[in-house]
Order: sequence, then structure tokens, then C-alpha cells
Amino acid sequence: MQRLTRTATALAAALAFGLLAPAAGVAADCEGQDDSPDTMALSDAREATLCLLNDERTSRGLSALREHPELRSTAQNYARLMVSERFFDHVSPGGSTMLDRIKRGDYLRSGRSWIVGENLAWGSGGAQTPAKIVRAWMKSPGHRKNILNGRFRDIGIGISDGAPVRGVTAANGAATYVNNFGARG
Repeated sequence: MQRLTRTATALAAALAFGLLAPAAGVAADCEGQDDSPDTMALSDAREATLCLLNDERTSRGLSALREHPELRSTAQNYARLMVSERFFDHVSPGGSTMLDRIKRGDYLRSGRSWIVGENLAWGSGGAQTPAKIVRAWMKSPGHRKNILNGRFRDIGIGISDGAPVRGVTAANGAATYVNNFGARG
């Protein structure tokens, strides 16, 4: 049995312009959670994001997600593509979907059944930190559903400096995030 879950977002504008009210403090103490990705190694920003996502899951009795290199590569490449080609969508200008991108790798080849999902976000200024991105996802029903889906076991996190829109660049302090979730049976 194959299943696909996809979450589109209108979250970007609120993040980009800092329109989301700050939430109460994040329960997790994840190193780098309040730092902008452009001020640290992207691997550290990915670790902070994973720590925050796993805190949301484990605080509700769900298992922690494991970073999967194939999903990470797919997510990272897509984050870069959205920034370089200035688009923000689950479908690329060339027509590739999340499932197309994941199928190009080896992740789905080793499972008889699987489920995958994707969250996207971007923010600028203070709204680009891992903590702000995760808070915004948790306030969005579709994104929250992916994060708290107990069937997901693996994740790939991609973060690219810059925004997927014209006029906002890494120099302006912006970052684009992609999460690819998965589980294989």
C-alpha cells in the first residue's frame, strides 16, 4: 500500500513579514533554535530544527524522527532550487512533485509500503530561526498534522539561505526550509 500526504502553505508571507505573534517560550532547549541560519552552519540549523520537531512529538508520546540522509539530500536540493529559481510551491516549475523527487533516490526502494509528506516554509529577519519556523508550522493545521503524524519515522531537513521570492535574499537575512517526512514498511 502506498500513501502520500502533502501540505501546501500560506505561511510564508506571515513569516516573511513577522506577522505571527511570538508564541510562549519553546519547551525544548535546542542549541541554535533562536539563531538565524545565516549565522551558523546549516547542519547546526538542521539539528536545531530536528530537536524542536522531536520535542513537539515526544512531548505528545510520539517517537522521535530519525534523520535520513536520502530524505535530507532531497529536501536540501529542493530548498536550494526554490531559492535559486524564486518559487515557493510543492511542485517545481519543471513539474516535479515531492513524490517524484523522493522516488529519484533510494528511500522508497527498500520498502513494500510507505508514506511520505512535506512541509515548506521561509522567513526573513527574526522569522527565519528554527524556533520561529517550527512555531509557525505548529500553528498551521496541515503542517502540524505532518509533524505529529505518528506513522512518520524518518525526516530530511533542507535549509537554504535566501528566500524563494524576488527582492529578499540571504543578504537581507532570509532562509527557506523543506522537511521531507517518511516511513517505510
